[in-house]
Amino acid sequence: MTAPTITEPQLALVRTAAVAALGVLPTSRELTAGNPVAATPDLLTTGQAVTARFSGAATGEVVVVVGQDLADALKESPLGELDLTAAVRPALEAAARAFGPVVLDPGQLMEPDVALSSIAAKGDAVAVPLLDAGQVNAVLAMALTPWPADPGGVAPRGASGAAPMRGGLDMLHDVEMEVSAELGRTRMSVRELLSLTPGAIVELDRAAGSPADLLVNGRLIARGEVVVVDENFGIRITEIVAPGTERE
Repeated sequence: MTAPTITEPQLALVRTAAVAALGVLPTSRELTAGNPVAATPDLLTTGQAVTARFSGAATGEVVVVVGQDLADALKESPLGELDLTAAVRPALEAAARAFGPVVLDPGQLMEPDVALSSIAAKGDAVAVPLLDAGQVNAVLAMALTPWPADPGGVAPRGASGAAPMRGGLDMLHDVEMEVSAELGRTRMSVRELLSLTPGAIVELDRAAGSPADLLVNGRLIARGEVVVVDENFGIRITEIVAPGTERE
């Protein structure tokens, strides 16, 4: 059943928000937005949820629950374990901005039943199941304070409209990664570490002129030569390291 205090135009607007979120939600499957229903904790009980509050043209809270397959895929990315909150944030923003310009808080990772229970407790929260071949694969839920009296002329898409599927790394283009360069490594005893003084030289395990390593989230992805760019150090890429060959 749908939430009784929300009008049909408002339900249609929440569905529009769900379709907007689908366009940037990182998933390898083509999902469609189902019919809006009252938010309940049992809509999707496996996976992970990300919840965030927003304010501006509208004030409220948005929750996106993704299935366990996506959560596992992000942990096993070729670039290392990715942050689910950062990966899902574009979908949260797209849904909230269906109501106008808003500012979204950083968001919080939660268990699905906890996140859905929290937003369902608001009484007028609406959820849209995101379906894969008729099965609930993800959920978007929203609660506004207050709900707009007039949807403002936002035109919802058709019930059968599906967001375009995004594959590969394209769906993660906005996720920020930590990139570092490494000249070499060595091992030292505690005694040697404590004896270090200004001017001491630490010999690394790499010959002079050898390429430096470029790491993303601690994983080797490329090698290159050190250069100077506007008085700052940089790396000119000379080799892309294929997954599984990092130690060769």
